Amino acid sequence: MAKSHKPVVWFPFAAGGTVIAFCIPVIVLLTSMAALGHVPDGLGYERMHAFAAGALGKLVIFSVVALSLWSSAHRLRCTCFDFGLRADKVVATVLYLAAVAGSVATAVYLLRI
Repeated sequence: MAKSHKPVVWFPFAAGGTVIAFCIPVIVLLTSMAALGHVPDGLGYERMHAFAAGALGKLVIFSVVALSLWSSAHRLRCTCFDFGLRADKVVATVLYLAAVAGSVATAVYLLRI
């Protein structure tokens, strides 16, 4: 039986899809409220900065961004294949490297807080 690397790709894809489904609508709602000047009491700049500066906050932010990037990269890979771009190895390499680069950039920026 041949070994498959699919679980390595599918786990972050599924986790990222779940994160996108649950977190992104809330982030959009809160950002929209902030743009209109209606920031909830607990979500002011000082409290959010303090959250992002802590270890748990950095882990949460990194997880949301990295899993979203991985899920999006995998979804784009499947979309490229569906549109007839059959150079799957090249597409996968480019998209997954972009997800890794975005994840590394997120970690670097979070460590600077």
